[in-house]
Amino acid sequence: MASETPAQTLDPKYDHYDFPTISPTTLSGHPGHTTPEQDAQVFQLRMKLESEGYTERLDTLTLLRFLRARKFDVALAEQMFVDCEKWRKETQLDELVRTFDYTEKEEVFKYYPQYYHKTDKDGRPVYIEQLGNIDLTAMYKITTAERMLQNLAVEYEKLADPRLPACSRKAGFLLETCCSIMDLKGVGLGKVSSVYSYIKQASAMSQNYYPERLGRMYLINAPWGFSTVFSIVKGWLDPITVEKIHVLGGGYQKELLEQVPAENLPKIFGGTCDCPGGCALGDKGPWTDPEWAKAPKWQTKPEKKEDVINNEAVDQPAVPEVAKAAETPENVADEIKPAPALQ
Repeated sequence: MASETPAQTLDPKYDHYDFPTISPTTLSGHPGHTTPEQDAQVFQLRMKLESEGYTERLDTLTLLRFLRARKFDVALAEQMFVDCEKWRKETQLDELVRTFDYTEKEEVFKYYPQYYHKTDKDGRPVYIEQLGNIDLTAMYKITTAERMLQNLAVEYEKLADPRLPACSRKAGFLLETCCSIMDLKGVGLGKVSSVYSYIKQASAMSQNYYPERLGRMYLINAPWGFSTVFSIVKGWLDPITVEKIHVLGGGYQKELLEQVPAENLPKIFGGTCDCPGGCALGDKGPWTDPEWAKAPKWQTKPEKKEDVINNEAVDQPAVPEVAKAAETPENVADEIKPAPALQ
């Protein structure tokens, strides 16, 4: 007997996707692999948010990410979503992503390259950071901490759209995460302490406002003693998160090339890619290929909605007892939060 094709319960009132919506990740709670209880929790969360006046970003894939980040505790996922929306409003992010122009990018990248470059063997965008040359004193003569954080937020928005949708179209299945390479070459304790404030803010942004975006992370050129420190830190992390992180020393190329095709990996990391003008500034990937790329939805400013969507016409699924129990305080377990930037 043939196995059933995975499917995800979608609501046409909220879900308007032009890319695949079934995840290749078969773990429970991922799109196409949800239980009736989890589908009901999506509905619960959406109704609670709408009752509070929220009308944007209530699609199923987004709500599932927030629920997974809080282990399907509806109350905790609701608080996380609300905090995120407050931050978006305070930073005027919906407008910022349309108008932000990081004119100093090339100069900043001389000290701190942060960029997306092509895809790994699973089809995910590859995100690269090189931390060895960070010099905030020099960088703050070129830019400000605020603009650096604004650029980071805008890049997260562009990861969500158009990068991941384009990668999903090319792969033929839903991709929601990226493969990160953090190059620690030249990083010492003194350098880390000098940029702690910025890293703390950047990490908080990743953890609090962009959940479930990490697919795999490689920490390469890890200095002596780093593995010992990480062995302690990983005790505080969710086991699923720990499985995604690979700490490698200077001989990282073999393992990295098992995940990222040589033609997609910059030469400086052992690959064969040598983009004209440099890989860091090229922004190469399916999101710039006309065959897979589509204009991001944020590019068009939406019309102001005067009324909250009326849900009375939507059939309400029965809420299982498991979902109901998640809302009662006595059933809310204390949560161990992942380390910054590792969600």
